[in-house]
Amino acid sequence: MNETGKANDLLTQLPMSKGLPPVHRWNPDFCGNIDMRIARDGTWYYLGTPIGRKPMVKLFSSIIRRDGDDYFLVTPVEKVGITVDDAPFVAVALDVTGEGEQQVLRFTNNVDDQVEAGPDHPLRVVTDPVTQAPSPYVLMRSNLEALIHRNVFYQLVELAVTRQIADQQWLGVWSRGEFYPIGQVDHP
Repeated sequence: MNETGKANDLLTQLPMSKGLPPVHRWNPDFCGNIDMRIARDGTWYYLGTPIGRKPMVKLFSSIIRRDGDDYFLVTPVEKVGITVDDAPFVAVALDVTGEGEQQVLRFTNNVDDQVEAGPDHPLRVVTDPVTQAPSPYVLMRSNLEALIHRNVFYQLVELAVTRQIADQQWLGVWSRGEFYPIGQVDHP
């Protein structure tokens, strides 16, 4: 079967139900890799061409699973490997309610999934050791993260407060009673 047939075949194998499919319970045989890639900006590519139909991207995003460092599209009968440049999702919007420790941060990703940052959906920031550029993430589901878009990260920075952690001052944000450090405060 060619690559286009393989992608279409994946979609016909999905059971129709509300909510996300239980990909964590499906253990089909691995059928190889397909030429599908999720770029760092959240664009999905198939055979080197962007997938322009958002409903198609949303459907594929509902069957993505991460095992170790590898990403797969999984149905009850087939598992195929795909390439993910950074994270499979991008957090593109932020809604803030409340203030201080009672604040709640709700993120919306590029396929319209929403999560509230908190114990089940923590935030983390990875700093590039060479450039010192931050890459912020929020856990969307299972072990699948969304890279927080730069504009959304700027919103977080505007909400940031300082807090002492292990003899260091940190800038961070509160959500659902949890403090998430987003950057260390430099002292001259």
